[in-house]
Amino acid sequence: MKKIYLIFGLLLTLCFASSCLDTKDAATDVKLVTAEEMQSILEMEEVQLVDVRTPQEHEKEHIVNSQNIDFTSPTFDEDISKLDKAKPVILYCKGGNRSAKCAKKLKEAGFEKVYDLEGGISKWKHSDKIKIEVKS
Repeated sequence: MKKIYLIFGLLLTLCFASSCLDTKDAATDVKLVTAEEMQSILEMEEVQLVDVRTPQEHEKEHIVNSQNIDFTSPTFDEDISKLDKAKPVILYCKGGNRSAKCAKKLKEAGFEKVYDLEGGISKWKHSDKIKIEVKS
């Protein structure tokens, strides 16, 4: 009788463990990239570079050739729907919080390749790895 309970327990554990392997979190499909990795991706692929900060923040300073889609805007969902889901998207914000939330939304919306700049523009603005346009 103990063997039956043991076998049943093992089968139950095996079923539970294998069912957990099949679940996917949208955020796990988002790749966090450094400035160097971002530059490589921009050189190799046709990428949509998106600054998810406010228009005021974007106007003050932004990565060259980025477009601004404000994550806090009431039209955010409509604005991201204009992006091409088949093309890679690199997101950034000031420190990484807004872009991480935005990345999750993009994956849930069906975007295939989503990258998030690690640490946001603040981490890299004094680096020579990316070109930042600053309004004086």
